This record gives sequence, C-alpha cells and structure tokens, in this order.
Amino acid sequence: MNSPASLVDELMAQLQGAPLQQMAQQLGTSPAQTQDAVGAALPLLLGTLGRNAAQPQGAMDLFGALQRDHSGSPDLGGLLGSLLGGGGSAGGGQPDGAAILGHIFGGNQQRAETGLGQVTGLGSNAGQLLQMLAPIVMSFLAQRMSSGGMDAGGLGQVLGQEQARVQQQGGLGGGLLGSLLDQDGDGQVGLGDLLKIGGGLLGGRR
Repeated sequence: MNSPASLVDELMAQLQGAPLQQMAQQLGTSPAQTQDAVGAALPLLLGTLGRNAAQPQGAMDLFGALQRDHSGSPDLGGLLGSLLGGGGSAGGGQPDGAAILGHIFGGNQQRAETGLGQVTGLGSNAGQLLQMLAPIVMSFLAQRMSSGGMDAGGLGQVLGQEQARVQQQGGLGGGLLGSLLDQDGDGQVGLGDLLKIGGGLLGGRR
C-alpha cells in the first residue's frame, strides 16, 4: 500500500514513545491501553472534523480557528511538552482542550466521550484523553495547512478524505465515528456492536 499515510497514522507515529507514556501516566492506564484508546480517539476527532469541514462554512470556520489560535503554536514536540509535562494538575488544567472539544463535537461531546470510554475501557478518563488530544490535533492540522499552503477548501478536502478513510477502515475509531454520525440517521452502528468490536480488540491481547 503506497497511498499517502493517513493523518491518523502520521499523528499516531509522532505520539509513539514518550508522549504516549506521559499520557498513560496522566490517565493512570497502561501504555498498551492508552495506545488502543488514542488509536480510537484520533480517527474520531479527525473524522468528526472532516464531517464539520464538509460544509463550506464549517471549513472556513475551522480554517479561521487554525490560523487564529494554532498557527503560532509551538511544534508538536513543544506542545506535547507543555500539555503533558508541566502544569502538575492532572485533573482539569487544560481549558483549551475542553473548549476545542466543544467546537468539534458540539452537542455530541458527551456521547463521544461516553462511547470512547465504553469501547476502550477508559470510562470517565476518555474525556480527559480527548482534552489532551484536541489541541494536539489542531496544532498538527495547522502545521499541515501552513506547510502545504492550504486554503479552507484544501483543508476541507483533506479532512473529507480522512473521514472517508476512517469510515472505510472501520475498527474502533471508525465504528465510534459511524455511531456518532448516525445519531440523526438510522443508527446502523449501535453501541452494542461497538462494544463487541471493542471486546474483540481489547480482549485479544496475548
């Protein structure tokens, strides 16, 4: 498969090693469980952004937010250091993450956190994980946007392709995204199905 790496794969590669270990420490979970959870959360975040950016106004809003709030942000390493290293308050010291989540998920935020918590076994820590990841995802997109010289249309296109890819690949992240996007449809992917997928994925450790 020589297709360009997905945004999820690229970002996952940058989080390997110390960042994932720091997240695991903050969440009080094992590195393996944290990796599984991040592997489900990133497609959920990027796929939802793709859905939001499918409308021209949504793409413009996201483009504006990335330019305004994230274009001058430190590189990913610096951002990870400030998010995961400092602060000392493992609990709630990241208002930015919470605000970004509100913008990404809107009225579905609680559902997204609950679904992620159930399928990954993180429970109430899922919201904390999403709050850690949200600024990382936005900073990553801002860097991609500036290095690629993207406009709002280009950003919407890239995220739209990512959403399609997430849904095609399925897995936990794709299933979560599907259940979130299906809430106003026929709800084809129920949480019961997701829990089965999750049980298979997380229970399959040798």
